[in-house]
Order: sequence, then structure tokens, then C-alpha cells
Amino acid sequence: MREYKNRKNLQKQSYYLDRFYVTPNQEKKDVQSDEIFSKDLEIILETNSIQTAFIRHTHLVLNIKKCELIDLMQNLKNNLSYNVLIDLSAIDYIEEKDGFEVFYELLSMEKRKRLRVKTFIKKDETIESISSIFKSANWLEREMFDMFGIKLVGHPNLKRLLMPDDWYDYPLKKSYPLQGDESASWYEIDKIFGKSAREKIGPEQRDSATVDRYDSEVFARLGFDIPKGFDIENAQKSDKKIYQEDDAPFFMKKFKDEESKVLNKRK
Repeated sequence: MREYKNRKNLQKQSYYLDRFYVTPNQEKKDVQSDEIFSKDLEIILETNSIQTAFIRHTHLVLNIKKCELIDLMQNLKNNLSYNVLIDLSAIDYIEEKDGFEVFYELLSMEKRKRLRVKTFIKKDETIESISSIFKSANWLEREMFDMFGIKLVGHPNLKRLLMPDDWYDYPLKKSYPLQGDESASWYEIDKIFGKSAREKIGPEQRDSATVDRYDSEVFARLGFDIPKGFDIENAQKSDKKIYQEDDAPFFMKKFKDEESKVLNKRK
């Protein structure tokens, strides 16, 4: 049995966030402020039901019920020239709303306009595939299934795209640990060498933020004057902390550790 751990919103507080980052608030604009979008919305409302519509960051954003998805997509492609599907994916709102927001990004090259369709589905609900309307949706929907576990009705080949078929859980859900779970730590070792090799090899390190201070193949080592790939585990660290490339431009100031300052807030 797998040991139970509370995994609700494990990624809510990532440990390597930019402490100066502030999420920008994008203004919602009325659809009537854009002549092309205004005309498009009038045509859409003749045949489709829209919950909300607004312009945000030059995109027309339409919120719909999932039952309207196929009819709306056909209307947008065949009648309104939004004939390029740029992307589709989902956002995990299981903790807050017990479901996913699924979005579709469309482009009209004729009008030079972008349109986003959004709908909401409950955690265990399915949604219709639009791969019969946009061929590019085939792989995008497989990726969404692979990363979030959302099942697409009518998809011609719905199976995992990036992860192995027997992978446990779905990596882009917020409940999925950033470093992977116990199964992820041993997956390749168990598959290639067998479980008997666990003690000899050790678990895989799947934390993308981990830096090995002895890795001189990938990372530069400030304070060490060493060649690439040199083992610095027992090396003496230099007290000299003035750094600059030998052929650096004359206007670039040398870095001196004693003159450096750590900012508590952005200037």
C-alpha cells in the first residue's frame, strides 16, 4: 500500500518563487470597444449561448457551457474565419471549485484577431473532442489527458503522449508533488535495472530546482578557479572574489563580493 499523504494543493507555495514578482491585473474591456469583435459576437449570439464575453489583452474571451463547445467551434471556424487552433489546455481548480477550466486559443489570420473560448468541467466529467474540427487538437488533447487526466469523448487515439502508459497520476495537477511521488523516484531504475538495484543506485532526483554544488559540468563555480568537469569536492576555495571575463568590454565593471548588496525590495 502507498503511504497516504495529504496532497491538496501541494504546489500552492512553491519554494523558489520570485520574491519580487507581482501578478499583473489585466483590464477587462467591453466587447463594444472593438468593432470587429462586436460584429463577431452579434453573429455568435444568433446561434450560440454565451455566458460572458469581454476583451482582455486584445483577445475576445467567451465563457460557455461545455454543451455549447462543438457548435460554437464549428461556427467560429466555418462562419467567422477563426480557422487556426493555436493551443488548448486546462487549469486545475479542483481545490477551489472541484473541477477544471478548459480553454481554447483561436486565431483568425484574415482578421488578425485572437479569440479564447473557456468552459468549466467537474473533476470526473468528460468533454467532447474537437479533433474532428481542428486536426491540431489531436495531440493537444492527448497532452491535456496526459497531464490532467481529462477524458475527451470522440478522440481517435486517446492515450498518454509524454508520460509512460503506466505512469501514476497526472503531473500538471496541483495535487501532484513538485518532485514527483515515490513511484516517480524509482520508475526508471525499477524498469531498467529492477527493484534489487535501488540500494546501489538510489532514487532519481526529479526536482528541477536542485543544484549540485559539486557539479562543475553544468554550473559555474564562483570562488573556484577550475577547469570544466573538475571534481571540486575536496578543492580549496579561493578568497579572491573579483570576477570578470578576460576579454570583457572595458565598460563592464568587475564584480567584487565586498561591494555587492542584497536587495530586500526592488528599487
